[in-house]
Amino acid sequence: MSISYHGHSVIKIKTNTHTILIDPFITGNGQTDLKASEESVDVILLTHGHNDHVGDTVDLAKRNDAVVIATFELANYIESQGVKVHAMGIGGAFDFDFGKVKYTQAFHSSSFTTNEGKTIYAGMPAGILLTVGGITIYHAGDTSLFGDMKLIGERNNIDVAFLPIGDNFTMGPEDAAYAVQLLNPRIVVPIHYNTFPAIKQDPNEFKDLVKTADVQVLNAGDFVQLSHK
Repeated sequence: MSISYHGHSVIKIKTNTHTILIDPFITGNGQTDLKASEESVDVILLTHGHNDHVGDTVDLAKRNDAVVIATFELANYIESQGVKVHAMGIGGAFDFDFGKVKYTQAFHSSSFTTNEGKTIYAGMPAGILLTVGGITIYHAGDTSLFGDMKLIGERNNIDVAFLPIGDNFTMGPEDAAYAVQLLNPRIVVPIHYNTFPAIKQDPNEFKDLVKTADVQVLNAGDFVQLSHK
C-alpha cells in the first residue's frame, strides 16, 4: 500500500486492488502535480462540500465509474449529478471491500458553489478515519482545534494524521501542533497551506513545534514513509 500527498488537501491511497482519493481538488489547484484527465480512481472520499475539496469529484467519478463516499447532504447533491454514492453520518462507520471508513466531527462550514453561482448546503463538515491494509489514516478535513481530538486519539491507533495548518480558515500551526498531542499519531503530515495567500505558512515551523510524532513535510507527489513501523 502507498499513501501520497498531492497539494492542498488531496491524498491518494493505493492498495493492490483500489485507488482512493480524498478531497480531489485538482483543476485550479496550483499546488498539485496531478492532472484530472489522467487520474484513475475507484473510490473518492470527501470531508465537506467546499469547492477546494470536492474539486473534480463528479468528473472523476463519472469517467471511472467510481463511488463517492460523503456525508448525507453532500452525497445527495453528488448523486443528483449522476454519480454513484454511499452516504454516511458523523460517528458512523462502514466496512467496504477496500477498508473501513468512519466519519468524525470537524468544526468548519460546508457548502458547494455551482458554476452558476448557486450555493448548495452540504451538511456538516467532517474528518475521516480510514483503516486499510492494517494502517489507520486520519484526515482531519478543514477544522479548528477541538477537545474531542483527544477522544479520537484514545479510541484509535492512528498511524498517519493529515492536519490543516493554514490558519485563517482552519487551525494554524500552533493549534495543529497541540492537536498532535491530543491525537497521538505515529506520523503527521501538514496539509491545507500555501494554496492561497490567506493560508500561507512555513510547514517547517509547524514541524519544529511537534515533539511527539514524526512530522513529514511533503511536496506534491511525495509518499508518506511508513517503513519504520
